[in-house]
Amino acid sequence: MTDTTTISVAGEPGYDITIGRGVLASLSEKLPANAQKVLIVHPPTLAAQAESLRAQLVGDRQVLLAEIPDAEQGKRVEVAAFCWQVMGQADFTRTDAVIGFGGGAVTDLAGFVAATWLRGVALVQVPTTVLGMVDAAVGGKTGINTAEGKNLVGAFWPPVAVVCDLDLLDTLSKNEATAGFAEVVKAGFIWHPEILDLIEADPENIVDPRGEAFRRCIELAIDMKARVVGEDLREAGLREVLNYGHTLGHAIEHAERYRWRHGAAISVGMVFAAELSRLAGRLSDDVAQRHRTVLESLGLPTTYRAGAFQTLKATMQRDKKSRGSMLRFIVLDDLARPTVLQAPDESLLFAAYQEVGA
Repeated sequence: MTDTTTISVAGEPGYDITIGRGVLASLSEKLPANAQKVLIVHPPTLAAQAESLRAQLVGDRQVLLAEIPDAEQGKRVEVAAFCWQVMGQADFTRTDAVIGFGGGAVTDLAGFVAATWLRGVALVQVPTTVLGMVDAAVGGKTGINTAEGKNLVGAFWPPVAVVCDLDLLDTLSKNEATAGFAEVVKAGFIWHPEILDLIEADPENIVDPRGEAFRRCIELAIDMKARVVGEDLREAGLREVLNYGHTLGHAIEHAERYRWRHGAAISVGMVFAAELSRLAGRLSDDVAQRHRTVLESLGLPTTYRAGAFQTLKATMQRDKKSRGSMLRFIVLDDLARPTVLQAPDESLLFAAYQEVGA
């Protein structure tokens, strides 16, 4: 294990995010010393790796595996109940632990299971995708979906550690890495513009996990998330900025029955938020256009169905970021200057949507 970066998340309790190659070998050290039982939650595609991880961790511990459906299909209460059953039958106590080993949907579900079993057991997140590393595994938000929307049921439950082993990304397809990069782009627009410069310098190769620029982007995005959630765990203020592009993005995911990748939906959502910012007189034409240029250079979508506005608006009004029926959007006053736009007029929303409708 060499060339390791550690980013600390402040708060009570705080925790460390370890980034590097080969860092998975140190996973045992991240678990609580008194954890006698460990549940590894993983998707079917990582069954072999999960078994290797189990073999690595056994010793004085009992290590169990819980294979759950891939992607958003795993974020259901029935799946959480399956994990609870495994833990109950193995007599998991409050000193035991859960490991989320997979993409963002897996770490969301594993976190929710850890938060709810005996009102909370230790959680270690081991994200295996770009999206998981820069977003879902960091910050303590856990959740499952319902028929009414995404992440409407959940809890704030910070992990005791996050292990981001870049070796796990080497086998990702370019499409998978690109989809996850939408959250990296978000970090560039709301916090670290250096990310945008790195993408524009070499958009073709920026998503290569073996590249130095890729790692730099990942570390900057994680640094942004760590700083924000360290100051505001429960989204009482600053953390809202992380929702940039997500209000419309989540509505698109719901409309598509989660067949769209999260990154693709958030990509469209960011273009919409930029246009909303521009039309509200907050953002320059150049920065709004830069959203399209950067996202399209990565092959991410920037448009959605022209006639879907009313359906999407109804879903946005049920979004957990709303206050009553009052819609709230994170918009930009400039690069790295996010702010809240509350209860925009429907005509403004419609006009912004016309800019992404196709």
